[in-house]
Amino acid sequence: MTHQNMAELTKAKTIGDLKSLGYRARSVKDEIRENLIAKLKNREDIFPGIMGYERTVIPQLQNALLSKHDIILLGLRGQAKTKLIRMLSTLLDEFTPIIKGSEINDDPFNPLSKFGREKVLHEGDETDIEWLHRSERYSEKLATPDVTIADLIGDIDPIKAATHRLTYADENVIHFGLIPRTNRGIFAINELPDLQPRIQVGLLNIMQEKDIQIRGFQVRIPLDIFIIYSANPEDYTNRGNIITPLKDRIDSQIITHYPKTVEIGIQITEREAWTKRSSAKIEVPYYFKEIIEHTAFEARRSEYVDQKSGVSARLTISAMENLVSNAERRAILNNESDATVRISDIFYAVPAVTGKIELVYEGEQEGAQNVSKVLLGKAINQVFKKYCPDPNKKAQGKNVYSSIMDWFSKGNQLTILDDMSFADYYTLLDSVKGLKDLAQKLLNPQEKTELATAMEFILEGLHQNSMIGKDELEASRSYSDMIGKIMSSVGGNRYER
Repeated sequence: MTHQNMAELTKAKTIGDLKSLGYRARSVKDEIRENLIAKLKNREDIFPGIMGYERTVIPQLQNALLSKHDIILLGLRGQAKTKLIRMLSTLLDEFTPIIKGSEINDDPFNPLSKFGREKVLHEGDETDIEWLHRSERYSEKLATPDVTIADLIGDIDPIKAATHRLTYADENVIHFGLIPRTNRGIFAINELPDLQPRIQVGLLNIMQEKDIQIRGFQVRIPLDIFIIYSANPEDYTNRGNIITPLKDRIDSQIITHYPKTVEIGIQITEREAWTKRSSAKIEVPYYFKEIIEHTAFEARRSEYVDQKSGVSARLTISAMENLVSNAERRAILNNESDATVRISDIFYAVPAVTGKIELVYEGEQEGAQNVSKVLLGKAINQVFKKYCPDPNKKAQGKNVYSSIMDWFSKGNQLTILDDMSFADYYTLLDSVKGLKDLAQKLLNPQEKTELATAMEFILEGLHQNSMIGKDELEASRSYSDMIGKIMSSVGGNRYER
């Protein structure tokens, strides 16, 4: 429906006005289908901001909508299921007419409630209507074990009965639940398996028989509603399952997934993470974005992480925000107007990782902090080997890093404080023979701040490949010769009593 036609239609105040303007009533699924077809013809972006699903989930979802199916999105946590569901309301008409005062959004031409039927019977074409915006035609409910039939479908309201002097045999004593109140709209239930089986049976009845049964009432109300569910895979949750008859009644089951490439993950994180700070301008080199994304990829294949639980895309978003925040904090402490993130900032993302992974028994034994640091270390190593020669390959690494290794083998040590000023940071790293020239050659930094960050990145990469040692204290990291560190450790154990 064009904007001009909608503007003309919304001037209607009664059923008679609607008839004179030639309004055509449609079911909600027909409405969604026709609006989707129009958007597809115009090559519109139907799900803006959803990335990585262009050739997988979105075509399947569009097919289901064209088929007028009720749908379930099945996938692990943090796969944009709820975000996708909420965008479906954009496929509804901007406004739709209902009988004024109706609790269940009665269609003026086909009222379902007793209130709506009596209104049209007595007032005919003079029946008042009102216009409902599409944002008011979407409802959702997070499924929890305490959700009741009264919440979703309805119950008898004794106060209404007493106030209006109605008997319990009168249909008007019913207080409708969320689903009838979303008649002619979209109703979403998140985490469907958490609903008790008897509540799921109630949903089945609505979808199959179009019945609403409330405490002895058998009110046949063929609700015009599009229902969409989300759920984690049944083998993930022990909280419950989807009953087989309901699962059979859901027409399309669409499987969601995590980003398949690091590049798509970076795009999602860039869109969702809050990185523009008012106190200082924080630069994040591209390879840091890759490190953050690789951390999630490492977690999704780690033997310490429960893969049935999944690793949410929120891990990378939170980790990126923590990374930027540590650089911002350091800039504030040193009264600097801009800063580039450092490798030392990466390990301040540990709280974002620990809160987003579920560990198996072996992981619990290692500890969430240690597992998170291992994942970050593996991610750094992955990205390091993309930009720098592998130090473990004699043909590549030995000559490339020889001057740096020689500097540490002479007993030199480099201690980097997490909050040190840029001037001190740069001077310290520049003292390592050959490090500056190598960083310029391999990573091509454009600014001096990026050059310093690149130098520390190379040191951390060498440590991750066991070429140099590292000691971690509360607010500092100290790089040293690996062989010397091992020998001192052995010596210390020998005489320790």
